[in-house]
Amino acid sequence: MAERAVQATGPILVLNGPNLNMLGTRQPEVYGADTLDDVIALCERTAARFGREIVAFQTNHEGALIDRIHQARGEVTAIVINPGGWTHTSVALRDALVIPEVPIVEVHISNVHAREEFRHHSFISPIATAVVAGMGIQGYAAAIEFLAGRA
Repeated sequence: MAERAVQATGPILVLNGPNLNMLGTRQPEVYGADTLDDVIALCERTAARFGREIVAFQTNHEGALIDRIHQARGEVTAIVINPGGWTHTSVALRDALVIPEVPIVEVHISNVHAREEFRHHSFISPIATAVVAGMGIQGYAAAIEFLAGRA
């Protein structure tokens, strides 16, 4: 896929898919003790260092996530997405993510490649500018630094 240019200003959309609202309580041995609020606060702090802002959205409903991605066209300059379980199952999500025509970084808190076999395949990775996995919530900060530094 051709690399897409990042504008120097404009918000970065941070998307979180199913079950990520349960961070901090869901399998802390896999996902850690940080909450989704901690993730968003980290993203805001990281983006602010680059003079950028984030817009955050989490849902457990695939259609709602796709609708939010459609809305992002012309509104944001980049997307950071942790698609959760939809990573491995959703062609519809993959198809929606190309609509905004901005760089995308796919983030996973755990190292999905060290887990169950079904987690090794991603429908999102082939259209992503970069993929971060296994860094805990610091992967979100790495994604934002990468995107903000490209402008």
